[in-house]
Amino acid sequence: MKILAINPGSTSTKLAVYDDTTPVLNTCIRHSVEDLKPFSKVIDQFDFRKNLVLKALADNGIPFEFDAIIGRGGLLRPIPGGVYEVNDAMVSDIHNVRRSHACNLGCLIAHDLAKDLNCKAYIADPGVVDELDEVARVTGSPLMPRITTWHALNQRAIGRRFAKELTRQHPDKPVKYEDLNLIICHLGGGISVGAHKGGKAVDVNNAFDGEGPFSPERAGTLPSGSLIDLCYSGRYTKDELKKRISGKAGLAAHLGTTHIPEIINRIENGDDYAKLVLDAMIYQIAKSIAALTPVFKGKVDAILITGGIAYSEYVISRLLDLISFIAPVHVYPGEDELEALALNALGALTGELPTQVYVQKKTAHQPCAEPQLN
Repeated sequence: MKILAINPGSTSTKLAVYDDTTPVLNTCIRHSVEDLKPFSKVIDQFDFRKNLVLKALADNGIPFEFDAIIGRGGLLRPIPGGVYEVNDAMVSDIHNVRRSHACNLGCLIAHDLAKDLNCKAYIADPGVVDELDEVARVTGSPLMPRITTWHALNQRAIGRRFAKELTRQHPDKPVKYEDLNLIICHLGGGISVGAHKGGKAVDVNNAFDGEGPFSPERAGTLPSGSLIDLCYSGRYTKDELKKRISGKAGLAAHLGTTHIPEIINRIENGDDYAKLVLDAMIYQIAKSIAALTPVFKGKVDAILITGGIAYSEYVISRLLDLISFIAPVHVYPGEDELEALALNALGALTGELPTQVYVQKKTAHQPCAEPQLN
């Protein structure tokens, strides 16, 4: 099966071509501020990005022949995890979605290109995947139930990868992701920590909109009273305050940078405040991981750590020191969302993964805030 995977981000469009599980092409097209300046809305970038995908294929001698095209899922209504075939309902919702981000272009480009080939167009595990247990959704205010916007694609891909590794180690006892109790933590510009039980993330923080540990770019959970006082202080506009939660927050607000190696260099040169802030972030991550153990009544099969920050020996060594008593910890640095997308499409084509049907449906848990994605 030949698969094209497309992952539009804020300042890049990544694409990969796979023959079954074998990568044929993996490339990243960067977009400068000047490149994107002509487009007043993200949705207006559709033709620009689609044509760049076609050009990249041509430049690399890849024939425009695919069994499936899969795009990064957009900010749709909350849906269960899995692979979804792009349909008219999804396209309509993306065109009318209130939350603007380049990931919304993923299903649109996949859908448009697939029509020319008469092949399948998919998305898989978008950031709006919502599989929370109802008890995990309730907060102290009925006005504000918990919602999830998180690194669903990468977390679930890592969960499946871990299950396959266990099966290879013990082929007489095959293991599926759905059989495991896992705590999976994605360490990136935003940090999400999920409790994966029976193949679902039954509890996970809203990593993109101010819940959980603070991160390089996000403030995480804040003291409610202080936040309300700040909102009414007159010191900041609404948009400025949103940036103080996501963007100009976390490590960026404290230290003026999100670059972990730079911060560690400052620590090695005697910057005590940099050490305090980075150690505080690690401490909060550990607390968030430990807080999910009641979901499994303490019976956690493994803790999986992934994302770009997982490359940092400083962060991982200190995190392990705080959480290794809970369960075995396995580290998978970085993320490969293109591979995850391609393998989801392959699973749908072969019947290994069921294909979900997206329908237009209002939900009581529709997010009202606007998350900021990487």
